Amino acid sequence: MIWKKHSNLAGKHACLSPSQPCWLKYDDDRLMAYVATRKAAEKGTELHEWAAKTIKLGIKQAVPRGKVKTLQSYVNDAIGFHMDPEVCLYYSDNCFGTADAISYRNGELRIHDLKTGSGRIHPEQLVAYAALFCLEYGEDPEDMRLIELRIYQNDEILILDVTASDIREAMERIKEEDALIQKSMFA
Repeated sequence: MIWKKHSNLAGKHACLSPSQPCWLKYDDDRLMAYVATRKAAEKGTELHEWAAKTIKLGIKQAVPRGKVKTLQSYVNDAIGFHMDPEVCLYYSDNCFGTADAISYRNGELRIHDLKTGSGRIHPEQLVAYAALFCLEYGEDPEDMRLIELRIYQNDEILILDVTASDIREAMERIKEEDALIQKSMFA
């Protein structure tokens, strides 16, 4: 058999993918809602890629006076705080993730998360990123002068109220759960 090449599809995901066959049982309305969700996720990925490039290039965005615009505010704040976009934070093969924008200097940790959809916010995600940062780089959250975690969504900026003990608790949980997974893999 000579297989057809589809190099133009590399890195893409089909809306009606066999690896996620839930759509086989959907009625027309549910299918269209599923397609809309998938398209929104694709747009979110593209916006994150654009924002990362814009931050790296240091291109500030115009924001109407007196308004908060999600994407523009996220980009401008990341540039203003000299943050690095799309940084992978790694503890183990079981626990890692990519922070949208992060910086650490002079004892100040900043992590910003861009949300392009209207879904529910999960502040724990940013606490987990802060914990991963501390674990990977050997930093003690108790020694930090500032831990600022922000979520940008729906033209609002949510600054989370977290403490060093919140980060420490997440660090311990990561270590415990990773050890449990490791143990179960070799049992």
